[in-house]
Amino acid sequence: MRVVLIHGSGGNAESAWESVQALADRFELVAPNRGGYPPGPLLERIDFEQQAEELAPLLGGGAHLVGHSYGGLIALLIAARRPEAVRSLVVSEPLAFALARGNPDVERLLGQLDQVRQTVQEPREFAARFLELVGSSAALPDTLPPEAEQSVRATMAERSPLEAELPLDELGATPFPKLVISGAHHPAFDAVCDVLEQRLGAERAVLPGAGHSIPRAPGYAELLRAFLG
Repeated sequence: MRVVLIHGSGGNAESAWESVQALADRFELVAPNRGGYPPGPLLERIDFEQQAEELAPLLGGGAHLVGHSYGGLIALLIAARRPEAVRSLVVSEPLAFALARGNPDVERLLGQLDQVRQTVQEPREFAARFLELVGSSAALPDTLPPEAEQSVRATMAERSPLEAELPLDELGATPFPKLVISGAHHPAFDAVCDVLEQRLGAERAVLPGAGHSIPRAPGYAELLRAFLG
């Protein structure tokens, strides 16, 4: 059975999904590099709606769908568009902050992220500030190599996830299993995952140890194998 893996911001598919390669003994892993991320060319603007449309055909006649962070937002949109082709849906800390507007922790994080986007243009500084705010465990070198710099610039070019409109009622009515994963590192991400758990009727898992970098958390690959199996 095919598993389509949609990576988040800050890096491409190779860096995002290294931890799940052991699942290739049982599943066909399809991990596309989203537009704008290496090895493809940098894009001036990256739009979650457009990328959901571009990536949906990878489901083929049926596949499990897994997304993380910005890629989790895209996975939710794909699942809403192609529910007949989704065998199961797994999202880890998707950037669906619009679902929890008014929550003080969400509003605080959104304000901090917006300040960084508005005031920081140098890629290395942007990456450091962004990773600190979202609680990522990824380490940065003093000088970004070309592929890493492109990944950061791609993150800077992404359309705000606050503009996403997610049809949660329709998604909640779909029959395929759903799993929402959080990392127990920031109450804003917990708040979003709480809404998704309730509105989608999803199973919930918590994997601490890697901050927002959920696919790197201890036990992630094992959890995915058990759920997909």
